[in-house]
Amino acid sequence: MPCAGAPTQFCGGPARLNVYNYTGTALPAIPGGGGVGGGNPAPATGLAAPWTYGGCWIDNAHGRAMPVGKGGAPAQTVQTCIAQCTADGYTLAGIEYANECFCGNTLVNGAVIAPDAQCNMACSGNATQACGGPNRLSVYTSTGNVTALPVPAPQTTNLPGQWQYRGCLIEAVGKRIFDNQIIWPTNNSAVACMTQCAKFGFSASGTEYGQECYCGDTTDVTANNGVWAPEAQCDTPCPGDPTHICGSGNRLTTYFWNGTINDWKKPANTGRYEFLIPGVVVPLITTVGINNKVTFLEKHGTGFPNTTGAYELDISLAHNFSAAWREMHLKTDVFCAGSVILPDKAGRQINVGGWSLDSTFGVRLFTPNGVEGTNSTSDWEEDFNTLKLQRGRWYPTASVLANGTILVMGGQIGSNDKPEPSLELLPKPAGGSTVLQLPWLQRTDPNNLYPFIFILPSKNVFVVYYNEARILDPTTFQTVKELPNMPGAVNNFLGGRTYPLAGAAVPLPQRAPYTDPLEILVCGGSTEGGGQAIDNCVRSAPEAASPEWSIERMPSRRVMPNMVSMPDGTVMIMNGAFHGVAGFGLAEDPNLTAVLYSPDEPKGSRFSILNSTIVARMYHSEAALLVDGRVLVSGSDPQTNFEDGTPRYPEEFRVEVYVPPYLSEGRTQPTYTLPAASKDWAYSGSYTITNVKLFHGTTATMRVSLLAATSSTHGNTMGARTIFPAFKCNGATCTIIAPPNAGVSPPGWHMLFILDGPTPSFAKWVRIGGDPSNLGNWPNLPGFTLPGV
Repeated sequence: MPCAGAPTQFCGGPARLNVYNYTGTALPAIPGGGGVGGGNPAPATGLAAPWTYGGCWIDNAHGRAMPVGKGGAPAQTVQTCIAQCTADGYTLAGIEYANECFCGNTLVNGAVIAPDAQCNMACSGNATQACGGPNRLSVYTSTGNVTALPVPAPQTTNLPGQWQYRGCLIEAVGKRIFDNQIIWPTNNSAVACMTQCAKFGFSASGTEYGQECYCGDTTDVTANNGVWAPEAQCDTPCPGDPTHICGSGNRLTTYFWNGTINDWKKPANTGRYEFLIPGVVVPLITTVGINNKVTFLEKHGTGFPNTTGAYELDISLAHNFSAAWREMHLKTDVFCAGSVILPDKAGRQINVGGWSLDSTFGVRLFTPNGVEGTNSTSDWEEDFNTLKLQRGRWYPTASVLANGTILVMGGQIGSNDKPEPSLELLPKPAGGSTVLQLPWLQRTDPNNLYPFIFILPSKNVFVVYYNEARILDPTTFQTVKELPNMPGAVNNFLGGRTYPLAGAAVPLPQRAPYTDPLEILVCGGSTEGGGQAIDNCVRSAPEAASPEWSIERMPSRRVMPNMVSMPDGTVMIMNGAFHGVAGFGLAEDPNLTAVLYSPDEPKGSRFSILNSTIVARMYHSEAALLVDGRVLVSGSDPQTNFEDGTPRYPEEFRVEVYVPPYLSEGRTQPTYTLPAASKDWAYSGSYTITNVKLFHGTTATMRVSLLAATSSTHGNTMGARTIFPAFKCNGATCTIIAPPNAGVSPPGWHMLFILDGPTPSFAKWVRIGGDPSNLGNWPNLPGFTLPGV
């Protein structure tokens, strides 16, 4: 490169120096230094307490002696350097080569003391003060002590867990060896990095440039063509532990977990996806009714032209397209509304909120009727002028409380508008308001839409929003307890779980005698900015004495997942994407593989990798459990296009089912009869099923499960609950003991399964807890059909 002041001369190049060697005998004088041209500079005195002089120290004997450089300054003095270090909380200040300031709490890299006379350069801002020299530091201390640490080395002993030192790894060209980068400028260490990586389920840990921590898998080294370097090429001390090495430039001090950190199962029987039927709509909200038919709601008014917004699918007629689908009708747009099944005797579905204007206040009711194989006759009922929410809501959550009333929480006042950080109750009392403002929803906007709501055994209300969670009193809705924040991604603690960062959540099974606290499982999500999706689940028992979140890494990243509680107590996780956030055009790379979570297995061994689909199921995809034990998979409306405007991921009309392993291994499903008198259960009551027929086991090994009716949208499975009640059998007749109260089992409809080993029966519907708020008589208004109580 030509010199700026003399273009005919070379002045080095990028990372290159033209070097000249002085061969004379009389070195030129250093202005103000060494007694030449500026007197005899000396260590500074009279400094502001508690700072004192700590000696002249050799720099760069084995690397920089002070870890934090503040740069040079033309007017540098001892006082100006001390001020910079004090402001950043350091106890040592060092000045070198007249104007260069360094800070730290210890000297590192084997720094050794030198004679004071070797620190003989005058400070550029005060010629009477000595400011080090070439590779010499004038050091000042605020504690009266200067601690010099030895030459750092890789840490090979006292490693946490099952970590083992592997060596110095050359960073990949154009791509990181390990994906997950964490930057800890002041506290990174080999142990801190290993601990963080193991906590989030990663088997490889690497530190680089001192302050950078990377987490990945041991297989990443081979996959990314990693090459091992001589150990001496990793020579940068860790800022949080300067006696040990944390890599270097493009070099990783690397550790591997010695053992299996994630025992992800890959069973021979993975189940399978099957095409079920061509669709007529891209559903946003999917609900299995107590008539065993499935209602689909779509964007009415903002979706495809000439559609009515609502359809019912009779699964038993899936072989006959024209008979399977029944058109129904909506009046306002349910785009991003909330739904839940009511505990009234008709099992009505209520839908609240919507897209904009009048739609956001919408209250809509649907009564499932008819039987499989014959078209039903009921339709959606709505009258905005006589029945509406008190606040307009887009992306709200609905839940049935333990007392049988309907809680509606959160959302925005309209499409991409201001937040509505409040809750309200239905039915609304005459002349009164049930709206309560929630400052914690206001504070976490906009990352708390579609909050996850669960009723706890105490009858308190548990709410998960963004990366936070709290327990509310069910009467006052004041906070009873705040839980610790949920861990996010390994490299971003601000990862979120609710829309638009969009994870999913379900309660884990409760078992008689219901003495264990209820646990909540939250999986997937993302971070702001649309980066990599979160690759872990977190799990907690909110009513434990000191609840914490336990982290479990998933086999793959997933934003916008759907989670389905299964009759055998497992949880199916499917759909979503590897990158991005929820919304139109905001996610990439569909996750096509289903996984199964088995909550009773040991931590680290709970995930099984199942089969894959060819259909991208991203934004606005859903999954729901059918009464035959299969999982209905539908929708996808990402509106993600190529640069030429053509769809990259089309709006998806195809409807699939997933046949879980418990059905695909060829076992015969058990059967039973539910007498009419056993369909309406009081708490702690005894109810009989007859004609129990098992094809593989006996009633001694049989199980019974109850799965609450749900309505699912955007990965929020509203109303989910799984219960394994006590029962006893006498021959082919079994007596089931209903759950004891509305905390264990909030009032509502449930699918009743019996399980022969892993294999469930077809379910039959039972109602538990009745209709304590008399919803069957609400709303007593023209245009609404009441089932009564």
